[in-house]
Amino acid sequence: MSVSAATEGVYVYAILRAATALPKDAVGVGSPPAVLRVIRQGLLEAVVSDAPPKLRARRRDLLAHQDLLMRLSDDGPVLPMRFGMVAADEQSVLAQLAAGESGYAAVLDRLAGRIEINVKVLPAQNALEALVAEDKGVRQLRAAARRTPGYEASLRLGEAIAGALTRRAATAGQRILRELAPAARASVPGPEVQGCVLNESFLVDRAESEAFLLRAQSLGAEFREHAEIRPAGPLPCYSFVSAEARPVLVGGK
Repeated sequence: MSVSAATEGVYVYAILRAATALPKDAVGVGSPPAVLRVIRQGLLEAVVSDAPPKLRARRRDLLAHQDLLMRLSDDGPVLPMRFGMVAADEQSVLAQLAAGESGYAAVLDRLAGRIEINVKVLPAQNALEALVAEDKGVRQLRAAARRTPGYEASLRLGEAIAGALTRRAATAGQRILRELAPAARASVPGPEVQGCVLNESFLVDRAESEAFLLRAQSLGAEFREHAEIRPAGPLPCYSFVSAEARPVLVGGK
């Protein structure tokens, strides 16, 4: 299905099982917020609205999109669309629902009762003293820089510290991943993020999400001298919709 430049057409938020009710007072993206509607094809339905003109990834609209997906997931599984997915018209959406019905239904079955939690791991802040105590090479470079101050000595020391902090965080990140993975149904690495040594998304049973987040926070305290852990969630299950499932319906901007 072709995608417009988000100036006209039908904005697609999610695919659901048929007969899933829209949350009360739910609205879509845009200013004023777009009116939501549901279109049905067989065992599936899509939540859509008119595509607002000149839609951009403003914080207000990003939050509106995500809030709607999370509210929908309170009543059943949701195959979430990324922000900015626009189809030419309702008929093209319905045609793709019909063509991919069995695949979409399988994805919804897999996501039922589950949410996504993302965990990012970064080098620890304010960990220099712990690093110096552990790393002989850094200690030697720091002593040399104090004996003979200068640009080259400072540069070598800075590079050594940055590299050591990153290595320590990466090692901690792999231990954190091993600790968290058994508590999730699945996990997938996310795209590289500047400054992160780990960016991992976990598919977690909704009933276990609070315990999972508490465990991530506990690991953050345990590894605080090596790494900073940033858990985020619950989130729509973006990372657990296969590459085949989402683009068949619509493409991204």
